[in-house]
Parts: sequence; C-alpha cells; structure tokens
Amino acid sequence: MSALLLAACGNGEESNETGSTSDDGESTTLTIDVDPRYSDYVNEIIPAFEEEHNVKIEISERDMFDGMDALPLDGPAEIGSDILIAPYDRVGTLSQQGHLAEVTLPDDERYDEMDQRQVTLDGKVYGAPFVIESLVMYYNKDLIEQAPETFDDLEALSEDDTYAFENEEGKNTAFLANWTTAYQYIGLLSGYGGYVFGENGTDPSDIGLNSPESVEGITYITDWYQNVWPQGMLDATSSENFMNELFTSGKTAAVINGPWGASGYEEAGINYGVSTIPTLPNGEEYEPFAGGVAWVISKYSKNPELAQEWLDYVTNAENSETLYELTSEIPANQEARTTVSETGSELSKAVIEQFDSAVPMPNIPEMTEVWTGAETMIFDAASGNKSPQQAADDAVQFIEENIEQKYQN
Repeated sequence: MSALLLAACGNGEESNETGSTSDDGESTTLTIDVDPRYSDYVNEIIPAFEEEHNVKIEISERDMFDGMDALPLDGPAEIGSDILIAPYDRVGTLSQQGHLAEVTLPDDERYDEMDQRQVTLDGKVYGAPFVIESLVMYYNKDLIEQAPETFDDLEALSEDDTYAFENEEGKNTAFLANWTTAYQYIGLLSGYGGYVFGENGTDPSDIGLNSPESVEGITYITDWYQNVWPQGMLDATSSENFMNELFTSGKTAAVINGPWGASGYEEAGINYGVSTIPTLPNGEEYEPFAGGVAWVISKYSKNPELAQEWLDYVTNAENSETLYELTSEIPANQEARTTVSETGSELSKAVIEQFDSAVPMPNIPEMTEVWTGAETMIFDAASGNKSPQQAADDAVQFIEENIEQKYQN
C-alpha cells in the first residue's frame, strides 16, 4: 500500500505514478468494464476499495465480448477501460496481440496450477482467474431416482420406450447432449485420449482431433446420432433449444449442459438434480474444458499498478465469497471455492467436482481456428456424409491451413 501513497517530487506535486492521486491532489479515476451479470457484485465491493486507495471507480456496463472487441481501437485512442473481463481462451489471443498488460498473481495459494495455466502464455501471466465453470449432468428427479453413473446406464435408459420419440420411429430422447458444438463434445474426445493441441494445449503444430483416440470418440458420438437420437439433434442452429425443450417438457430424463442451463430449468418448474457427467464406456472420466473468465488489465492503462491492486482485491477470498452469494457463480479463488463446495448448491458442488477432471482450454490465438474448423466435424460424421476418420481428417486439414495462413506468414 505504501507505494500508492508515495509523496511526490521536490516540486511539491503529488505523483500519479501509481494512479492513486493526480497532479492537483484529487483522486484518480479507474475505469472498469463489467459484464452486466457481475454489476451487483462489483458495485457491492467498490466503496471499500475507493476509500482505501483514494480512487474513483467508474463502471462501464457492457457485454464482456463487446469490451474485448473494442479494446484494440479504444485502447490506443485512450478511451478504453483500464480493466476488463475476458474468457480464458481469449486471454492468450489478446495478450499476443499486444493489448493486455502482464500481471502478477498473489503468492497466497488462492490459485492452483491449472488456474494459473488458464491465464499464462509463453511463461507470462496476463490475467487473474475470477470464475470457473464446467459442463455437468442435469437429470429429472421425477423421472429417475438418481443420476446415471456411467454411459452404460445412459444407453440402457435410452432403450426405455417411455422416452420414444413419437415423430420418428426407433428414436429415443431419454438422454440428450448438444454434441454439434466443439465446446460440448471435446470432453468426450479427451476422455478417450484425444486432444486439441499437443504439449498441454500449447503446440498448434500438433493437432490431435484426428488421432485414433479422438476418432474412437467421434465414432461413439456418431452412434448416438445415427441410432438413438431424432434428426433435430443434428441441427447445430437449434439442437440446444431442441434438447432443452424436451427436457423441460418431461420427455428427457438427463442432459449434459453448463451452469447457464439451470435458470431455464428452474423457470420451467423442473424438479432437477445435478451431478458430474457419467464415466465413458472405456471407464474414463468425461474431461470437459475448464471454462471461466479472468480479470485483465489493458496494456494502454495509465494506472497499471492500481489496476493490479484491483485484481488482487476483487479475487481475494472474502470478496470471492461475496461473488458467490450475489451471483451464484463459482469463484476461482481456492479458499472461497472450498467454502462453496461445502455449503453451496447441488449445482455448484457438481461443477466444482467436474472441474477437477476438466482440462484447461488452450488459450493460444490458434484456438480460434479450432472453433471454426471443428464446427461441422460431428455433422459430417453423424450424417453419414463422411466416415468419422475422414470427417476428422478434413477438419484438421482445414484448421492447419488456416493456422498456416494466418499465423505463420
């Protein structure tokens, strides 16, 4: 703190080197982009920070993606915010483009090794982990007594005529998952031993989506689409809505979805339970991406030291517990996360437990090409247009060509 209260130079003016005061002695303004879902939380903890650091916090409430997209132009023009929120996979992209300042993480065990990996690129840290999330399983307690523990259980459930899809003979909706999107199905491929990039997600020259292990996972997914699920599940534009509609209408017993799905199920009055995703047919855990968001500092901020103080403050244990109380989102802070795992909701406990088997999402810029390149991979295989191997090979070729064109020239 003493660094923030340094008196100034021999001319009698106060220094604003740390952002605590301006040349006329007035408090400095720190601008923060805040996604609307965190507004109540940030407003709750602002007063204590302002008083301690003699600073005025100004909030710019907007979708975090809008803030990130504006940073490359607003930053150099000196009209951007000092601090933003970014998903873990965008931290690497923004930092490599030169838009984020390097930060330090407190040495107080608030983060474990995986937390730190989420915000690290080329050995440098560019953000403070804030929130974690993971896919989980939701199940209808009025339809089944307990959560399925294995995919064998799900397969058996899908043979129950109670869940036969009336519009397509031989199809069943007992269990559904939106495996048309990479974020949803990567966990299954990882559980089979597949991967996106080599060297823990840092080597874009080694793409593993067409490895034998990944193809085994794709083949398993294809079987669900071709032999169990109705055609509506293969429409990438509407499959998630299709799945949720069937679950909330009592025609589906179990689905895989993220924490964001809970509000819709509650509004529909579903008596749902939440658990970790069942173990795969090979006996291994489903390994979804370890999702979430981090606080980051704009490279163009004139108050980087004070911004660092905010990152340390907003992610400490006390404030992280306040975050959960006000938003129900799970804090990255390990101490607060432990408290939530002991006293939180069934959903929170399931997310935390599932997060333990999750894999960090690659945060290198080349990950952008994976989202695009893998977009049609499952459709190509499940529709029968291509074999699982060919679908995977074509997707990897597309990703490789885009990476070579955009990042290696």
